[in-house]
Formats: sequence, structure tokens, C-alpha cells
Amino acid sequence: MKLTRAISLTNFFVASSALGFQVFVLYPWHKELDAEFEKLKKEHLRVLDKAGSSLSAQQQKAMADELNELKNKSSRSSFPFVNHAPNASEAISAAKDKFLPTKEKLMATATTENLTSVSLYARYALAGAFCCSFTHAVLTPVDVVKTRIQLDPVTYSSSLSKSARHIVSAEGSGALLTGLGPTIAGYCLQGAFKFGGYEYFKARAVDYLGQSTASNHRNAVYLGSAAAAEFLGDIALCPFESVRIRLVSQPSYATDSVSALAKLAREEGIGGLYSGLSPILLKQIPYTMATFLVYEQAIQTAYSVIDKRELPSIGVTGINLGAGLVAGLAAAVVSQPADTMLSKINKEKAGSGEGTTRRLFRIASELGLRGAYTGMQARAVMVSGMTAVQFGIYGDIKKLFGATDGVELSQSYVVDDDSDREYA
Repeated sequence: MKLTRAISLTNFFVASSALGFQVFVLYPWHKELDAEFEKLKKEHLRVLDKAGSSLSAQQQKAMADELNELKNKSSRSSFPFVNHAPNASEAISAAKDKFLPTKEKLMATATTENLTSVSLYARYALAGAFCCSFTHAVLTPVDVVKTRIQLDPVTYSSSLSKSARHIVSAEGSGALLTGLGPTIAGYCLQGAFKFGGYEYFKARAVDYLGQSTASNHRNAVYLGSAAAAEFLGDIALCPFESVRIRLVSQPSYATDSVSALAKLAREEGIGGLYSGLSPILLKQIPYTMATFLVYEQAIQTAYSVIDKRELPSIGVTGINLGAGLVAGLAAAVVSQPADTMLSKINKEKAGSGEGTTRRLFRIASELGLRGAYTGMQARAVMVSGMTAVQFGIYGDIKKLFGATDGVELSQSYVVDDDSDREYA
């Protein structure tokens, strides 16, 4: 029975992830490809009008007919790159090379040429899944100590090392790995949506705003993309995080992660699995927004002083580590109150007739500002180290998976009044 429930739950989360990937990646990608062909057609007609008498009517008609044929090929297939090009980016590139003069190519939307392939976002997602699951798994002992300090500050001191020794002496060293299973599973899904979604939404923002506008307002693009990606990741993470906290706070709750997940779902239903969704969103969304914003700013600051082209691979990794460390510290401070509330709300069942909102207000009033930052030392160590390692290895894993065509929002070009793009 337990095995059947575990398989059912696993199938549910896999199917949900696949559905989310189809809805938020495949369908928008197909619409974006069709829209790209429409843009090319309009741009081509504009160039023809501007050229005037330099092309004959027959030449204009031949070029327009050929472009329409490419568009028709795209609309006849749900996966057009299979029919007439190895991939979508090459189809768009070929159309631009054939129909647009060199000067006009600079005016076309260059940032999405390498981003139309679904496989690219899948690679970002795989890299993010590996980074997040690996770093959270390694830091599971720190997370266990942090959670115990938050839930029972009377028994456990604010010192990370003293609390760890107390847990080991009372429950054995294995207690420091409590919740390892749901940690790996939850953050694997969360990392896929977080990093893959961040790159996806950032590219969509550039498509909508244009490269120049997006670069001029890149902080807003970073924040918005991070928030949207983290929201999707939290939907996948929440049930596993609820199980992890229940196991850490109540070691006798279940013998393993699978039985704990089944028990929580059986006794409290979907509401129990998602009882911590509100504080997770309150914690993770500001955390991720601060992480990506500070990281992007730190990277840009570093490369404004150091020429990236002259750095060896180890130097690039070192800068990623340093920027991730700074980003992690900032994110830990921003998200600490919500993290404490999340631990509290998942420790026990809700009172009779007490909704999630009322519980949050009650817990917040009981904690106060000082109580909200209980366990800050342990969490700062965990989050800063975890974020540094994540970004330190993320770049290398992206290269390993071939995900190297992401959007860069820097002041690399300017656009004059005639819309001629000049690269600085």
C-alpha cells in the first residue's frame, strides 16, 4: 500500500512538472516562433518600402513569396524546425540572412535567435536541478540544526556547533541527515524551475521590451524574472518542504520520507501538503529576487574591473563563487523572518477553524522582530555557502550541458533615433 501511494505521488509530481513545462515553455515557444516570422515579414516589407526603386516589382514579389513560403512551412507543423531546418534558431537565422541586408540584421531581434530551442531551457533546468539538489543535500545537517533552533530555542542555543553536538549526543549522528530524501526531491524540482524559468522569463522580457529597453531597466527584468520563476518552483517544492520540516521537528513522525509524505497526505490532505505555501512564497520569492539581483550586480561590477576574456576558467569560477557568497548573505537577511515562520507553521497542525492567514498573523505576533531572526547565524552560514557553491558550479554545468546562449543585459550597445543598433 505504501509503495502504491509512493508511486502515485511520484507520478503526480512528474506529470505536474511535465504539464507545467508544456504550458509554460512549449506552447509559448511555438507562439513566439510564429510571431518571429511575422516580425521578419513586416521588417522585410519595411525594407522594401525604404529601398524604393532600387528593386524591381518582380524582385520584390519573388522575395515576398519566398518569405511567405517559409511562414507557411512553420504554420503547417507544431514542430517546424523538424521540417525545414535542424532547429528553430537556424531557421530564423537563415531567413534573416536571406532577406535582410547587413545593416537591417542589426535592427532585428538578435537576443532570441539562440533561445528558441526548447532543449536550451531544458539544459538550464537540468543544470539548476543539479545545483540546487546537490547544495541543499550537502547542507542538510546545517538545515536540521537551523530548524531545531527556530522551533525550540530554549533547548537549543543560538550556537550552530553547540546545537549540532546536542543533537548528536541525544539522537545520534544520523539525526543530522533527517529529511535528506525530501530535500533532494524538492529542490531538484525547485532548482529546475528556478534557473530554467529565470532564463526563460528573462528572454521573454527582452522579446517584449526590446534589448535596449530591457538593458536600461535590467534590475526590474532581473527581479521580475526571478519572482516568476521562483513562484513556479515553490509550487513543486512545498509538499517536500512540509514533509522535511515535519520529520525534523517530530523525528518519530514516520520512519522514512516516503511514508511521511503518504501519512501527511492521508491525514491532512492537499491542505496539509501545502499548508506552508504562503510562508514559502514569502520566503523564497524575496530570497530568489535578492539572490539574482545582487549576483548579477556583483558579476557586472567584477567584470567592469577585470577583463573576463583574460581570465582562466578557474578565475571565472572564483568570481562566480564570490558573487554568489555576497548574494547569499543578502538573500539570507531578506528572507529570514519568513523562514522562521515557515518552520513554525509546519511544526504542528492548525488549530480548529484557524486558517493559514490567521496562523501567519498569530505566529508573527508571537515571534516579534527578534524572534523572527532566531537562527540567523546558522542560516547565514548555510545560505551564503550554498548560494556561493550553486553559482560557482552553475556556470561550469551550463557549459557541460551546452547551455551557453543566455541573455546578457549589459550596456553593450546603443540605439539612435533611426533605430540603427551600434555595438560598443
